[in-house]
Amino acid sequence: MKGFRCCFIALTMMFSFSVSAMPQPILLQGAMDIEVEYMVAQLENKKEETIGSWTFWEGTIDGYPVVVSRTEVGIANASASTVLGIEKFSPSMIVNQGTSGGHDPELYRGDIVLAVKSFNMGANRSEFSEASAGIQPEKWKNFTVTMRLREDNKLVEHDAFYSEPTLVDFAFENVSHPGKGKVVKGVIGTADEWNREVARINWLHKTYQTSAEEMESSSAALVAKAYNIPFIGIRILSNTDLHNQDFDPETATVNQKYVIDFVKKWVASQK
Repeated sequence: MKGFRCCFIALTMMFSFSVSAMPQPILLQGAMDIEVEYMVAQLENKKEETIGSWTFWEGTIDGYPVVVSRTEVGIANASASTVLGIEKFSPSMIVNQGTSGGHDPELYRGDIVLAVKSFNMGANRSEFSEASAGIQPEKWKNFTVTMRLREDNKLVEHDAFYSEPTLVDFAFENVSHPGKGKVVKGVIGTADEWNREVARINWLHKTYQTSAEEMESSSAALVAKAYNIPFIGIRILSNTDLHNQDFDPETATVNQKYVIDFVKKWVASQK
């Protein structure tokens, strides 16, 4: 009996060590089917799980654990799915990626933006004015209260959420564009909006230095910040009205190829 007990304890310790030694997965996010299908196809030994409206695929890439999350579209969906992904899988890194609309006149459809920072572009406040003054959106101010977080039960103000600089630099220096286009560092504006008024796009770019707009990155980044998990946003321009370039769904696959290459090279660099 004593020998059995010792053997059992030894096996338990070995199992505990093997579990603790397993690396935490990388969480890859995309909102729409076309923004996750390629990444899911790259997973080995994958299994699927749906929680509420949000689906996760768990597997490996080059032997390293990776989870792909279909967040669904918009700020609320991105926040909810990110919390679920963190609580369920305890990721070591979060990559929010997908398509976006261009704001920078120097960028064209197919160009990739590595988000130095992202912010809630759709949260605005206006000062009081009489009805006769009309609507003056160019005077609106970004309502940063929506980006507040608490640390040790104390409110902390944020006007944006920054991607982990080491991840941005690594991607920029080591991962090449998989197609035609360039890779730049920039600012991502997140909002439940699809802006096509060129004057407004120009105003947003001039006011906030936005490279592109989309609907999820800043929300995922907020949650990642709250949990102190390294985050990076990677977005490809799928359309830009600054150059009369309409939405091209193929760009979603191109961006996922870039992200998978990033993951493989990052994993290799950690060995």
